[in-house]
Amino acid sequence: MGTLYLVATPIGNLEDMSARAIRILREVKLIAAEDTRVTHKLLLHYDIHARPVSYFEHNKLSRLSKILAALAEGDVALVSDAGTPGLNDPGYELVRAALEAGHQVSAVPGPASPVAALVASGLPTDAFLYLGYLPRKSTERRAALARVAELPYTLIFLESPHRLLKSLSDMHLAFGDRPAAVARELTKLHEEIWRGQLSEAPRHFTQPRGEFVIVVAGQRSSQGKVWTRAELSSSLRKRLANGEPPTVLASKLAAESGWSRREIYKLATGRD
Repeated sequence: MGTLYLVATPIGNLEDMSARAIRILREVKLIAAEDTRVTHKLLLHYDIHARPVSYFEHNKLSRLSKILAALAEGDVALVSDAGTPGLNDPGYELVRAALEAGHQVSAVPGPASPVAALVASGLPTDAFLYLGYLPRKSTERRAALARVAELPYTLIFLESPHRLLKSLSDMHLAFGDRPAAVARELTKLHEEIWRGQLSEAPRHFTQPRGEFVIVVAGQRSSQGKVWTRAELSSSLRKRLANGEPPTVLASKLAAESGWSRREIYKLATGRD
């Protein structure tokens, strides 16, 4: 019975390929790759002569039987285009199928852009939530952000260049003006990690290029005593009079007052 190896590959800098990853790719019977053209370049660079087979979103189910058959005869490696396989690319179904068939599954750790951005962000790393790519539609994206707005964990997202500004705007709307970091092209020649407040980020990335990881601070716990209802109502009246929308106020005041975002929103919209 063979072992399925989940082999992390570089996210940009080829020097990040581990010695163990190179050895495993040289020894396995089969390499299942998200894009064989991308993987072929990596194999050539390290003088690995295996011929990868494609395993991607649109053929992942039809390829299961072929990969399981190869596992019955020896070890198989799964790689993605970049980073750790199984994170925002096909892999889960193969892992489940291999385990159910009685095979060993072993991770060969290495590069992962969400972790790289987190540890370099300057934001808390003791508890975090990785959320991958946000929905493309604005209404769905805002709903997804609203569900995590009150969580105390550092939040990590992936984003493409053409949706970056919209996502940053929706985050500001949902979370208020929190500390954040935006990492671009990690480990590559034009690597950049911007750090600041969410409200400032769109001014920096006026023409987004490359792949992005967004790291946002979690909801801060209230410092000191919880505000009274009268204190909260007074602050709400003043800020609403200044034209601040209830959704933004709810996020901002939740961090300051100790009240939940939902309760503040209900007060601000007269639903309480």
